[in-house]
Amino acid sequence: MADVKTDIEIARAANKKPIQEIGAKLGIPNESLLPYGHDKAKISADFIAAQKGKDDGKLILVTAINPTPAGEGKTTTTVGLGDGLNSIGRKAVICIREASLGPCFGVKGGAAGGGYAQVVPMEDMNLHFTGDFHAITSAHNLLSAMIDNHIYWGNALNIDIRRVAWRRVMDMNDRALREIVCSLGGVANGFPREAGFDITVASEVMAILCLATDLEDLEKRLGNIIIGYRRDKTPVFCRDIKADGAMAVLLKDAMQPNLVQTLENNPAFVHGGPFANIAHGCNSVVATTTALKLGDYVVTEAGFGADLGAEKFFDIKCRKADLKPDVAVIVATVRAMKMNGGVKKEDLGAENVEAVVQGCANLGRHIQNVKKFGVPVVVAVNHFISDSDAEIRAVQDYVETLGTEAILCRHWAEGSAGIEELSRKVVELAESGASQFAPLYADDMPLFEKIETIAKGIYHASEVIADKSVRDQLRQWEEQGYGNLPVCMAKTQYSFSTDPNLRGAPSDHAVPIREVRLSAGAGFIVVICGQIMTMPGLPKVPSSEKIHLNEQGHIEGLF
Repeated sequence: MADVKTDIEIARAANKKPIQEIGAKLGIPNESLLPYGHDKAKISADFIAAQKGKDDGKLILVTAINPTPAGEGKTTTTVGLGDGLNSIGRKAVICIREASLGPCFGVKGGAAGGGYAQVVPMEDMNLHFTGDFHAITSAHNLLSAMIDNHIYWGNALNIDIRRVAWRRVMDMNDRALREIVCSLGGVANGFPREAGFDITVASEVMAILCLATDLEDLEKRLGNIIIGYRRDKTPVFCRDIKADGAMAVLLKDAMQPNLVQTLENNPAFVHGGPFANIAHGCNSVVATTTALKLGDYVVTEAGFGADLGAEKFFDIKCRKADLKPDVAVIVATVRAMKMNGGVKKEDLGAENVEAVVQGCANLGRHIQNVKKFGVPVVVAVNHFISDSDAEIRAVQDYVETLGTEAILCRHWAEGSAGIEELSRKVVELAESGASQFAPLYADDMPLFEKIETIAKGIYHASEVIADKSVRDQLRQWEEQGYGNLPVCMAKTQYSFSTDPNLRGAPSDHAVPIREVRLSAGAGFIVVICGQIMTMPGLPKVPSSEKIHLNEQGHIEGLF
């Protein structure tokens, strides 16, 4: 048996075409591309604006079961499906998020797909790419600096330094920075106060960039950010300290979607990167809506499992951007079913049909949840070489009992040829017009009821636990005119519950709310559940220990 190539070896051997050729496939002229080298480019704002009024293509969402150490391959399937649709004669565009340095150097790894279903240049995408995350980090921290500077020079807005809500960010996992005291060292350094850091992908600026429709909307949303409160608890906005204009300047280029290509030279928009467990987990509205004008099909993904990523895609992104998804693909693996059925990671290679059947409850819950939004569902079984025919059939039989089809996909090993059956099924469902999409809750539902609707309807919890202070805060925001906003649940990705160790499909558990945050610029309420952290920490053995340059100057260990 020939040696199996690694993702990075496959990516390095890619026969990439000049980015201008990739743009030409979508009718993007050279003058509307801003190249970053030979294989990536930004799409100009003028070209994007000129697409308004054109008909939209079909929108396909790729989501997944709850992630396990066994691996699911959601991004790999997203890329593979885009290639597959193109290979059967459909004009398809892939839309995915950019990678955060935190997970790359932590535990999760990259975000460019895998095997023969990758977006390239993979190494660039997983590192600095076109600098979008640096721009977001800089814009966010400019606001932080201007807040403390305003307080230092007399505090004309009467900001209560005990109620400064705006933290700082960096695109790295660093638990030591979660809670800090800043401005120590004497009078010249300002007024000491408690503060802290979040990871850049949890920044409201990231969410704003991903939900804004153009530069004007971007600056307006930045101005609406609440940076803190006065002693009488009235809000102070970003526009009050005149930071919104300079922040928009820093984000001007970052607002433009990035165009790259798959290994099969099909177009992919890679733009924005909010986490799905602590933010809304979708690529930018600008990228998705532009792709819908340029392609017959747009394949996009939402982060982590369907209980987080898909729910936020439907209830936040689709609501805000007036998107109407046509099909949802739920990615699962036989290995992950076995883990949900109680098998340890080191024992996954042995056939265990009974464990597969036991573990299918997690997949079943996600299928039922997605159907609640009125979107047709198909399951992609991402193939691993250790999967037995009996195990695969067990998944397919289970899915069939729920009125859905599970299709075996070999795109990791075979590229588009290995996902043709799923591609044809997606076309069939999309063209059927069966989608009757609707969000889970109405805009005018009270905020706490929205939280309960998600917790009970999607997580199958029996109750939501929240202190009086949390409930009072939600009521206060309703009185201030924010009651119509959707809620963004910050919760562990590993379980339907808030306990990351509770696999399968738990029911009748409690969802404790630790804190709520108003993201007035992004336009949603962040609900922090259980022990979830908006600044992750590194694992005991971080991925960064294995990343290095070899003798040829090539990066090793990124995957």
